[in-house]
Amino acid sequence: MRSKHLPQVLQGLRMPVIAAPMFTVSYPELVKAQCRAGIVGSFPALNARPAELLDEWLTQIQEELKAYQAKYPERKVGPIAVNQIVHVSNTRLERDMQICVKHRIPIYITSLRAPIKEMIDAVHSYGGIVLHDVISLRHAEKALEAGVDGLILVAAGAGGHAGGLSPFALVGEVRKIFTGPIVLSGSISNGSAVLAANAMGADFAYMGTRFIASQEAHATEAYKRAIVEANASDIVYTDYFTGILGNYIKKSIENAGLDPNHLPAGDPGAFAKLSQENKDGGASKAWKDIWGAGQGVGLIDNVPTVAQIVDTLEQEYRDAKKSLLS
Repeated sequence: MRSKHLPQVLQGLRMPVIAAPMFTVSYPELVKAQCRAGIVGSFPALNARPAELLDEWLTQIQEELKAYQAKYPERKVGPIAVNQIVHVSNTRLERDMQICVKHRIPIYITSLRAPIKEMIDAVHSYGGIVLHDVISLRHAEKALEAGVDGLILVAAGAGGHAGGLSPFALVGEVRKIFTGPIVLSGSISNGSAVLAANAMGADFAYMGTRFIASQEAHATEAYKRAIVEANASDIVYTDYFTGILGNYIKKSIENAGLDPNHLPAGDPGAFAKLSQENKDGGASKAWKDIWGAGQGVGLIDNVPTVAQIVDTLEQEYRDAKKSLLS
């Protein structure tokens, strides 16, 4: 069963899709294209470097989307979401939150740790909502206790940091305790997978890897080509790079001179160390060319515009619905 009552900001999307915020990939051009296509566009606050750039980015994105909506009032324009890393290593968190609250950002995506009450209260003060990443029922329970408005279930096969549970198990268990908005992540690359997420009880699909292989993504051509060429068997699940389990493209690991089949266990403190190294610019110095991607890469065979991707998703979604009814 899906949620009967969704927050206003999540109603009226062209497709039940939230674009995942991707480190070093989701920049303003990608976010604007996603919103113009009628889905939720997002980016990590930490992509704006130096920190002062965050205010500029939000001003630019909001002004351009407002102008676009005024020019095309009949089109659905999706809202913006900003990802905040709730972790002791994120020394920018308080300042970034202040900037986002100033801009009245409608959706916050929090990761790694549940947000504190003061953060949630600040977002709720003007009608914004908080969605939190979780990989297990226990994490979901803790996030709900903290007062988040919705949950993003990061299941097996998701790109970047990901859980190891089947989406069927995770959605089912969380739905038993939560009737609010659920977003599902994990190998969702086409419209039929979006419909499948809805069918198992999720309200929205969370899609990242499909948008890396887009014209607007801030990713190298080699990264985009690697996604197009990869299959599910080319994705490696490891905690070696950040100390947190995640999915990465085997080819990028090989290019770094490592054996993807024999990676040692990761350092539990690696994420904090990498964040500290990288607080003033760019991707991690150590692993900037290690490419995150989900197991749904085998269904991606081109690098179109975001508008073309969403057009295709919508048609696939409709076709899958018709097929079920026929």
